[in-house]
Amino acid sequence: MSEGVEWALHSCVNLAWSGPERAVSAARLAAWHDLPAAYLNKQLQALARAGIVTSTPGPRGGFRLARPLDAISLMDVVAAVEGPEEAFRCAEIRQQGPGADAPAAYAADCAIAHAMTRAELAWRRALAAQNLDEIRQQAERQAPGAPERLRAWLAAR
Repeated sequence: MSEGVEWALHSCVNLAWSGPERAVSAARLAAWHDLPAAYLNKQLQALARAGIVTSTPGPRGGFRLARPLDAISLMDVVAAVEGPEEAFRCAEIRQQGPGADAPAAYAADCAIAHAMTRAELAWRRALAAQNLDEIRQQAERQAPGAPERLRAWLAAR
């Protein structure tokens, strides 16, 4: 996964902490974690296309969550940023080179592709089973003052 997934997940939690009344610019969200604003904006635009955040243009514009955190799974964010493609793509290399002289063996699914597909399905199910509100709650247990620090920092601009 790209670092954009991490950035997008943190941005969603930060948008929840900032409150629904405030649109937060990509530049401001990026500055909170010292990230490149242009690259974070691409991740936020992907979230907007997926209906996870909304985008408001203009000088007072920015991003807001489009739905509650408990309605956004980790898989929703991963799919928005990384796309729906499978992580493992079997290139059927067993049909190349000196080992390719037994074509009858290729009628069966590749054992490696089969194992990787099962593992990816389990991974996707685990991500789909966890929502961002669970992440927010854990983050607040670990750093109880984080939401207020973020809101104060945003208000100080």
